[in-house]
Order: sequence, then C-alpha cells, then structure tokens
Amino acid sequence: MSQKVTVISVNGKVVQSEAEVPHELPLKLIVNDVVLATLICSPHDLRFLVAGFLLLQGYVKGVEDFEMLAVCEDFGVANVRIKGDLPARQAPVLTSGCGGGITFSVPGVEGRAVRNNRCSAQVIYAACEEQSKIAGRYRRHGGIHSAAIADDSGILVHAEDIGRHNTVDRLAGEALLKGLTLDGTLMVTSGRISSEMAAKAAQMGVTAIASRTSPTDMAVRICEEAGIALIGYVRGGKFSVYAHPEKILLPESSE
Repeated sequence: MSQKVTVISVNGKVVQSEAEVPHELPLKLIVNDVVLATLICSPHDLRFLVAGFLLLQGYVKGVEDFEMLAVCEDFGVANVRIKGDLPARQAPVLTSGCGGGITFSVPGVEGRAVRNNRCSAQVIYAACEEQSKIAGRYRRHGGIHSAAIADDSGILVHAEDIGRHNTVDRLAGEALLKGLTLDGTLMVTSGRISSEMAAKAAQMGVTAIASRTSPTDMAVRICEEAGIALIGYVRGGKFSVYAHPEKILLPESSE
C-alpha cells in the first residue's frame, strides 16, 4: 500500500516521496453466530490465521471440527462454524504482541507434551538465515514480523503479519489445514519471544524456539517448564540459550 511521505534530512532538505506501508485489517471473527473477537492483522492468507487462532485457543482440535470457514476480506469478516457449542464466555487477555494482540487464555504449558528431540546448531543458523531471505513483505516496507517452522530439511511453513503473535497462529493454521505435524520441529521468529508465543509453541509441540532478539522472563519460565530449548540473539555466528541448552546439538568439532 503506497503512502505519500515527506522526507526531512538533518541538513533541512525536504523531499516529497512515496513509500509502501504495511496494510492493517480489523477482522471480525464470528464463530457459531457469536462475535468472538476482532483480530488486527495483515490481510493475506486469513484462513490460516483464523484456523490457527481457534486451534491454539482450544475451540477446535483438528480440521474435522470445522463445518465452515469463510473469510471476506472486503468486509473484514470471518464466518466460522465449528462442531459443538462454544465454551462458556471467557475474559479476553490483551497480549504483548503487536497489532492489538488478543487471546482468551495464556495457557502456559497446558498443551501437548513436547517431544524429547534435540536441535542442531547448524539447523538453527540455517533456518534463521532462510527465514530472513523469504521475508518478502519485510524487505519491501518493514513494519512487519515473520516466523517459520523448520526441520532438518529447511523451512516447512512461513508467515508474516503486523502482529508477532499472529505469525504463530498462522503457522499453526497452515499446518493444520495442510495436514502437517509440527511435533519436534524448530520455530524461528524475527521479533521478541513473549510469553504467549512460548505458550503457543508448547501447544504446537515444537522442540526449540529461536530469534535474532531476546525472550521475556515469562517466556523463559514457560520454556523451562515445557522442555523447549529457547534461543535468542542468533547473529554473528553465535546465539544465547536461555532454557534447555542440553537440547542443542553442537558441531562435532566443538565437542
């Protein structure tokens, strides 16, 4: 989306220009005729976002629980019908994610048990590098987060959104709708690793989370309890491990 901007340099020079800015969409989520939430998000691949949000909030357990999933970007509405009744009304929790993050619970480690897999340092470096290369929207205009799921073969699914928490929902939703299993995989993200991201990763069954920046203290605590290796500051040929360093496989020359 192009926007007119005024560029002012330190020497006082003023130039009129145009720049692309990320598009922001309020998406009203209606489930079984009930307005559940309004998700502030980027307006692409919205089926993945909606499916992942409902999966990680516990409204569905599998793709077979969806009877209808329709999204109209023009009107900013997602209309979903799922099997069974909605759970009792829950109080929404505003999250630390960008883009007006909202969740109905911060479940900690209430998800599936994490497999006792290990992740190699080489896979972590390679996944972070590949994620940076395929983050097309960030390269065009910035102001957007990205995340990906990887295994030894490389990136399996990738997502970009104005909200970092939305990228995780998108990963879960795409994997769900495509029949991919995420147990034992690595999640990489461009931004800060917050508590809700760590909690969602635990539900997804990933073995490790890596970022080029830092985690929060609550994210560290959740990963410690969930058995997830938590890695930050992947840059300059090194990284810092905040939880479960024993799950990182070192290069043979370092052992």
